[in-house]
Amino acid sequence: MKRIGVLVSGGGTNLQALLDAQTHGILKSGAIALVVSDKPGAYALTRAENAGVETRVIEKKDYKDRDAFSAALADCMEEKQIDLVVMAGFMTIVTEAFFGRFAGRIINVHPALIPSFCGDGYYGLRVHRAVLDYGVKLTGATVHFVDGVTDGGAIILQKCVAVEDGDTPETLQKRVMEQAEWEILPQAAELFCAGRLTLNGRWVKID
Repeated sequence: MKRIGVLVSGGGTNLQALLDAQTHGILKSGAIALVVSDKPGAYALTRAENAGVETRVIEKKDYKDRDAFSAALADCMEEKQIDLVVMAGFMTIVTEAFFGRFAGRIINVHPALIPSFCGDGYYGLRVHRAVLDYGVKLTGATVHFVDGVTDGGAIILQKCVAVEDGDTPETLQKRVMEQAEWEILPQAAELFCAGRLTLNGRWVKID
């Protein structure tokens, strides 16, 4: 059984999707062992505590720079023997001091079909506003490995969601979460924990 660490910053809806998937046997080859937030008041921490999962708060302001903060995150994950790190709405950018120590073992969910509407500055409602401003007919979500490029890691899973007439950033965000993010993030975590993912450059093979 793989040990999963989840990084959060806000309400924790994607964390809840993982917890629910664990409860319902969708996520069965791994267990959420730790939830770490960069904000002490994040509701995601309450979700984790309600599920009996250990929590930690590690704030960037307590460290001299981003590298020191990233190293502290990595130390915490190593201390708890975490096999897979899931970024579930984690809003602080980490450096090589973190992802270099967990290369090929960090995944993130992004609320668009990468490589569209992704990269620096594309997060939260900004993504969905950009989708609507451009006028695309399909959007969705992507789960990808994390590397040194924002939203630039190899793609594991994607799912499309239709853009509907009259959508606002808020309605589109809700539908992308419900129809895509909350489905493919637990699926990708299970694939990793079951040893079914092989990373070869930019290609991810699912066995």
